[in-house]
Amino acid sequence: MTAAAAVPPAVPPDGATVARVPVPALYTSEVAHTRVQPVRHSLRRRTYLWLVDLDDLPRLPRLLRPLARFDARDHFGGQAPTLRAGLDAYLAAHGVRNADGQVLMLAHARVLGHVFNPLTLYWCHDRAGRPVCVVAEVHNTYGGRHCYLLRPDADGRADVAKDFYVSPFFDVEGSYRMRLPLPAERLDLTVQLRHDDGSRPLTATVRGRHRAADTRGLLTAAIRHPWSTAAVSAGIRWHGIRLYLKGLPVRPRPVSPTREGML
Repeated sequence: MTAAAAVPPAVPPDGATVARVPVPALYTSEVAHTRVQPVRHSLRRRTYLWLVDLDDLPRLPRLLRPLARFDARDHFGGQAPTLRAGLDAYLAAHGVRNADGQVLMLAHARVLGHVFNPLTLYWCHDRAGRPVCVVAEVHNTYGGRHCYLLRPDADGRADVAKDFYVSPFFDVEGSYRMRLPLPAERLDLTVQLRHDDGSRPLTATVRGRHRAADTRGLLTAAIRHPWSTAAVSAGIRWHGIRLYLKGLPVRPRPVSPTREGML
């Protein structure tokens, strides 16, 4: 693999290093959802995620390329020529002009032709390496996409109103409290749904450990979690069936805007 842990993080002109680990990097992870209302239900699933520099995506040997591909069509409106161009268009549409430094993306790669990213994160910096914003891109199982522009505090925390239909068992109401620190040796993310009455019906976490994104690391992850993104998609649907069988009513899905509309 020509771009792995041996590739140093980008260094802005003033010498400040943005990435806290060499990128690209892998994170062997556990995703957990805990639902407490109106019924108690939880799920846990192991997977692996990539942390990559949008301006220096991994370049894999030909035989390994089916195991990891990063495609602009899988993110934002799906029409941009590159991932960076798609992100830049979104930021420009929201008045962000200074996120012109390193951008680190945490996501599943396309594996054996399939990808599903419930949550993709982009940590955006200026040219001096200072954090500007975080973009949280959410996909649902109906093919919808939506982005939240976040301004986290020093601890990586940010609040944002929920305005995208994700689960068929929740209306589009309330807000999210997100904790999204930039990954280092450990990955530790939290997204909590909060309702106006003070209830917190759902908490999702992603916990992981850094692994080198070399040939050995990728093959180990792929063997342990074959068809990783397909398994995530199937797992979400299976748990949806279980919740329906527990008696949860399905909330009507609002008409979604086009993918381009989220810009």
